[in-house]
Amino acid sequence: MSSQTILRISREITQIQQGSDLSIAVACQEKDVRHVKALIIGPHGSPYEYGFFEFTVNFGSEYPSKPPKVEAKTTNGGRTRFNPNIYAGGKVCLSILGTWHGERPGEEWSSAQGLESILWSIQSLMSNNPYENEPGYENAKGTEDKKMNDLYCAKIRHETLRIAVIQKLEEALAIQPDGSVAPPSASPQWSSEDDEDADGSNQVTETQPKLKFEPFKDLYKRRFLWYFEHYMSTIEQHSSKNKDGSDFTKMPFEGGGNTMDGKFKYADLGKRLVRIKEVIREETNNWATEGLAMKNRESSKAASIHRQFEQLGDYLKRKKLHNMDVELENGNPFIWILTYFGKPSTHLDGGIFKVKVSISPRFPEEQPRCRVETPLFHHRVSKDGVLCYFPKESDMLRNHVECIAEALEEESPPYDPRTIVHPEATKLLWGSEADKKKYYRQVRRSAQRTTEDAMES
Repeated sequence: MSSQTILRISREITQIQQGSDLSIAVACQEKDVRHVKALIIGPHGSPYEYGFFEFTVNFGSEYPSKPPKVEAKTTNGGRTRFNPNIYAGGKVCLSILGTWHGERPGEEWSSAQGLESILWSIQSLMSNNPYENEPGYENAKGTEDKKMNDLYCAKIRHETLRIAVIQKLEEALAIQPDGSVAPPSASPQWSSEDDEDADGSNQVTETQPKLKFEPFKDLYKRRFLWYFEHYMSTIEQHSSKNKDGSDFTKMPFEGGGNTMDGKFKYADLGKRLVRIKEVIREETNNWATEGLAMKNRESSKAASIHRQFEQLGDYLKRKKLHNMDVELENGNPFIWILTYFGKPSTHLDGGIFKVKVSISPRFPEEQPRCRVETPLFHHRVSKDGVLCYFPKESDMLRNHVECIAEALEEESPPYDPRTIVHPEATKLLWGSEADKKKYYRQVRRSAQRTTEDAMES
């Protein structure tokens, strides 16, 4: 493969990684950009909503004259066909990939297209009408066809939760079928290559096994916390329509192993979702213990995190973030406690909010997890305090703190369904004028309560 082709692929990967589209992600190992792992998050409002769908993209020597080879990996081990165009065996049928012959001009591949357009094209298949993606059913508009599409969406919705969410998280967290968590030796985590003791000795040994390239594990966990309320709401809404133990309806075009067979088991899915959330919380708590141990043995990683904390004060002054105060919890450099003071003349005026920032010993590979510990009705804060924010420089903790403040102060954001972490607050904020007024009243009431609580204590 020519250096020019390698440069183009690298540029396309970087463009996606630095872009603002929260529904797609790509990653590759530095030694070979020709083999890319891609993630598509199911579109809001579709039966694929907030599912994590993985694909591999392999670029050949003739790229960009010819398209890369794309294979679906979220298939339940080759047993589940998520779409008429996304086969259980991994084949993705798209005209731009040369795996399907489009009938209209412009549908075929051209060198002007690239990785991002491929992912968008695949994402477009994940619609409310997947039944119509099957050849011969493109114009299926009759009553019976609508019924079949609804039945198809019903099982896609269930399997998106089971396979594209729950299975992904259980694998990432090493949760066993009985709900227990496999010990670290059975499920090795990342090893920090720069985690050296004071004497310079590295904790990673050459005898340790080479870890599988799994670039999206941390993303799964963070987004799961964002979307947890939605997942539970989906179960509540659809479990009554699909009785546990009832069979999926087989579509006319399914057969020969290329199917989506199974039974509805929403009650079990709900229990597994709750268990995943518990394990993520346990994992986050363990970061504090692990980080303190690193501090006590004077590891370079602990020293680096502590140095970033010490430099934070000057940074906040330069950024004029005078309404932020940060301290360590019990002297642990991996737990930062932020106190945010609501700015005058804003809806948070007078409020005093505590935000706990848990930092992984494997930062920045694993990103911080933030929880607003003071009750706050806010579109960026879930009911149990998970904060949705977007660091511009993910490897700099100071930028995380800055962006946490920006998220709390955000009052008129553009609507983005991929950032919905508090459905009730979101519905009010982007509702009618009366709804918006109700939203801001509840935000102000949250701030007032913090003052009242402070006076009582």
